[in-house]
Order: sequence, then structure tokens, then C-alpha cells
Amino acid sequence: MLCAAVSLACPDAPRADEREEVRTVLFGSLDAGRSSFVSAGAKFAPDGVGRDGPVTLATLGYGLRPERDWWGDPRAQAGRPPRTLRHTVQAGAVAGWQWARDWGVAALFAGPELAFEVLDSPGTERLPAPRLGARMQAELWARPTDATLVTATLIGGTARWSAWGRVSWGVRLPALSEAYLGPEAALYADRTGYRKWSLGLHATDFGLPQIILPQMSLPQLRFRVSAGWVYEEQIRRPGIYGTLTAWLPL
Repeated sequence: MLCAAVSLACPDAPRADEREEVRTVLFGSLDAGRSSFVSAGAKFAPDGVGRDGPVTLATLGYGLRPERDWWGDPRAQAGRPPRTLRHTVQAGAVAGWQWARDWGVAALFAGPELAFEVLDSPGTERLPAPRLGARMQAELWARPTDATLVTATLIGGTARWSAWGRVSWGVRLPALSEAYLGPEAALYADRTGYRKWSLGLHATDFGLPQIILPQMSLPQLRFRVSAGWVYEEQIRRPGIYGTLTAWLPL
């Protein structure tokens, strides 16, 4: 779900060439740490990603996280329950409306989502059925000044009764390919009682130099990287995380 925030990053590159408006953004994200989640998707805006109008967003992701099985094994009574792994596959297809202004872009989405998860433990005898639910999503990509960036993303779904939110602030640093550098914070929670808080630093909206055919105006791959401290309730000790997100306007 971390790819949602960068799907609004295209106002910096409003045209794929001199004649055609950018309407599609491909993106992917890897959130690595004690728990990991990888996802990919696409955003489509018929009127252009830098304009007011309807938008659709589709994502597919896979997550893996360790847990302590407090109730599923007699060894839990000894004070050190065994560690199990939770595998999760989640997909969503939402549609909504975005508002583009001089200061940035805001958007609201709603639509269906599908979740499938398996707990890899001795007590697992059969695979559970996938669950269908509804997803709501809100996003903000704002530039209060020419040198600052504020982003906010909130996603809630009923397939797993989960919620995820992230906020960040950054200041533009021309020395780092004009990326925005600053703090970020995120929170995730779901129906299993799992909670995760994170606090770190991010560098957002920087690209790689065009080495091949630099004289041509080609779509440029953009990135966000971040790292910091994370605490997961079921693990009960802090750790570190790293995130890499990329998006490509077409």
C-alpha cells in the first residue's frame, strides 16, 4: 500500500512529450524490514494526471510478516510462543476524483478489494477462502512553498478490516537531484490486533539521469526512498525498515 502516495507525483512531469498529456502512471513499491510488503499497480486519468477529473487506481501486493502464536500452540504457556509467518495477498481497484491546483493535487477513491491470507503454523489445516470487501482511499500531494512538499495518504478496507496512513514533509535539495528530504511517519492496524508504527527519513521525487538518447524527451523513472525505526506490537521490539518506490509517467 505504500505505492499509493506516489501515484500523485506527476505534476512535476505533466507531459510525456510536447503534444500528449500524461494519462497513465505505472508504479511499484518494496517495504522491507522484519515484515515486508511488495506491490505494483497503475493509475489512469482520462483527462490527464495534472488536471481535475476522474481517476482510477489498481494495485496488487504480497506481504509476509512474522508473528508470535500466543493461542495456537501449548508452548505459548511457557512464556515464549513459537514464531509463525502470515502470508497476505491483497488487490484493489478503486475509482474517484482528483482536484489539481497550483499548490498540488488531492484525490478521493472508493471501490472493491480482495484479500487472501494464510497463517503458516502447525495448526493450519486448510487454506481460508479469499475475502471481498470495500476500500476507501484519500491522498494529498501539496507544495505549500516552492521548496517544500507535504504528502498524506489514508487507506481503509473491509476485506481484512485494515487501515494504513502515512504523512511526510520535505524540503527541496537541489544537490540531491532536486529531491525533497524530510521526516515521515506511518501507522498500520488490522483486525488481527496487529499494529505497526514507523518513523523515518525520506527522499522523494528524484530521477536517474537519461544515459541513453539524452536529447530525446522520454518518460523519466522517478523514485522515493526512506528508512527509519519501526515498532510492531506482536514482535514486541523495535527494528529498522527501508522502502523503495518507483513510478513512471506514460
